Amino acid sequence: MPSITLTARLSPSAKDTRRGVVRLHPEVLDALGLRPWNAVQLTGARVTVALAAAAAPGSPTGVLLLDDVALMNLGLTEGAEVGVAPVQVSAAKRVNIAGSQLARATVAPETVRMALTGKVFGTGDTVSLLPQDVAPATTANAGEVRRKLATAIGMTWTNELITIAATEPPGAVAVQPSTVVEWRGGAAPADAPAPPAAPQPAPVEPAEQAVPVADLVGSRDTAKRLTEWLRLAFEQPELLRRLGAEPHLGVLLSGPAGVGKATLARAVTSAIGAELVELAAPSVAALEPRTAAQRLQDAINRATSATGNCVLLLTDVESLLPGTEPPPLATVALDAIRGAIGTDRLAVVVTSSQPQAIDPRLREPGLVDRELTLGLPDDATRADLLRVLLRNAPLAEDVQLAEVAERAPGFVVADLVALCREAAVGAALRHQDDTADPRIRQQDLLDALASVRPISMSTSDNLQTGGLTLDDVGDMTEVKQALTETVLWPLQYPDSFTRLGVEPPRGVLLYGPPGCGKTFLVRALAGSGRLNVLVVKGAELMDKWVGESERAVRELFLRAANAAPTLVFLDEVDALAPRRGQSSDSGVADRVVAALLTELDGVEPMRDVVVLGATNRPELVDPALLRPGRLERLVYVPPPDAEAREAILRAAAKNTPLASDVDLAALAAGLDGYSAADCAALIREAALTAMRESLSAAEVSAAHLATARKAVRPSLDPAQLASLEAYATNRA
Repeated sequence: MPSITLTARLSPSAKDTRRGVVRLHPEVLDALGLRPWNAVQLTGARVTVALAAAAAPGSPTGVLLLDDVALMNLGLTEGAEVGVAPVQVSAAKRVNIAGSQLARATVAPETVRMALTGKVFGTGDTVSLLPQDVAPATTANAGEVRRKLATAIGMTWTNELITIAATEPPGAVAVQPSTVVEWRGGAAPADAPAPPAAPQPAPVEPAEQAVPVADLVGSRDTAKRLTEWLRLAFEQPELLRRLGAEPHLGVLLSGPAGVGKATLARAVTSAIGAELVELAAPSVAALEPRTAAQRLQDAINRATSATGNCVLLLTDVESLLPGTEPPPLATVALDAIRGAIGTDRLAVVVTSSQPQAIDPRLREPGLVDRELTLGLPDDATRADLLRVLLRNAPLAEDVQLAEVAERAPGFVVADLVALCREAAVGAALRHQDDTADPRIRQQDLLDALASVRPISMSTSDNLQTGGLTLDDVGDMTEVKQALTETVLWPLQYPDSFTRLGVEPPRGVLLYGPPGCGKTFLVRALAGSGRLNVLVVKGAELMDKWVGESERAVRELFLRAANAAPTLVFLDEVDALAPRRGQSSDSGVADRVVAALLTELDGVEPMRDVVVLGATNRPELVDPALLRPGRLERLVYVPPPDAEAREAILRAAAKNTPLASDVDLAALAAGLDGYSAADCAALIREAALTAMRESLSAAEVSAAHLATARKAVRPSLDPAQLASLEAYATNRA
């Protein structure tokens, strides 16, 4: 059977979406021996089937146009390779389907059969209930199907998906008028009466298994406080009333994403013997407003009807109650939560990783008016968490969890869980041919660190260090010492600063001529310090709309705090924070400077966050940014001298074979005015010169370097050097 590999692309046509149709170039149809509307088998991470139609004229030959459901069935993402081949389709005698409780309760199997008519599918496929009305002469009753589904499910019926649990016969099948369609685990009546116009309440998500409170490493004090509040509200309400307080409790658990807020609430609820009703706010907020309100009310009804004490847990509440432009649903949700909090023996706990983004009405007195915050785990806490997570896993003798924890800055509990899982997968791959005594080694954990990215860094670009450390930076002894004291010491030895009663420096400004290694130093610093690095580009902060630039600065420092210990690198800081009052950009730069100043020494002090700026025009940076408490340490990166240039040339040529007549020391001595970047470019140009003479050249000679010097000229400007040296002298 012929097969062709094509590249998957999402179809731009709405008329094909979720109708079980893919589009192929007419030439591909011919090559496969297919006619339009024949069935094809698609092979990706798993196998599925669909109807193949001709793509529009001008479509690329090697592209397969499909929809999101087909990609889901294939287990792939857009741009992946998909095998396409003809397939034989059988008439289905029986089709067993699974779906949501709402669909099972309201949609008759006969209606589903009509919706599936004209489609092809196999066991395990996900199928939309949208009728296949694209191909000619398929579903004559498409209008009737739409009417029945809209009546049964409501406005959201077009989003409803079902899963093909089993077919008879197995393989690719198509529904016929005689096909028996049945819901898995029971069906709705064949002529189910139309439900009321209001949407049916959707099921509340089952609560996850609670972990023991003793396993809440780093959060036991917070768990103890929440336990005290819950026990007081549930077990001693009369005492509270006698003292003039209502025994009603609403608590906000805040902290970075993945730190274990919901896990703590589940653990405490289980420890005090209360019932837990949990609802994910993002899943509610994504629904049509009437359905969302019903989903929330259904959870509250279940909580209020509990036979004993109960905790209603709403996770990620900021998605349901946003602080900016709250939708009308927010008012309904607040009223429902207010009623729940006013119920005896019921407490409401909400979680959020962005408490500043929550509708302030939720935190009014009498609602969710108490708050507990979970912080980032430090090195010792991360090591203890790893011991808990790996206590049932066989570990090799060389495993040093403290070392792994030190190399995982900014990792929260969820990140450590992913780290352990990735290490286990690596160990399993190593032991797949020898399962006698499988164990996780230290190297498995270290390799997992390279592939697991902490949640706090998921929206930021990684700074590629290439394995560099400060030891790899030649010369620059004073510069490296200044950076170590200012950046690494506050993050690595905070106890020393506390013992001596001084605040660590907030930031440092690197300045010097272009091409002399400022960014290279930052890369080496990141590799030496085992810290997260946030690289800030000017375009990320500059926005012409009022308030957007300030918001971007606030979010930057919030990300830095959530990923601590963190180095915030502001490259070309003179463009980000120029002298105020001299710009002509409608005040955007001035607002960015003001926001930076506020974040650097605002009311809330930065912890485990150091800011490093780099510029070759320090005189253009706003002076307020350079006073103590902000970028208080100014470090001059001078142009390389002869000794430094020799070290740079040797580093640049470490993989380049040099002829015996090459004297790098003599060469470096004659490169006055060359920056570090110029020296590296000189080696590169010499190698290209050798290649121009002969593509089989095996080494670079002194003649090649002499030729290269004619092409690579010194880039350092004497006037700029004099200005920078004068600035450094005046600041000394």
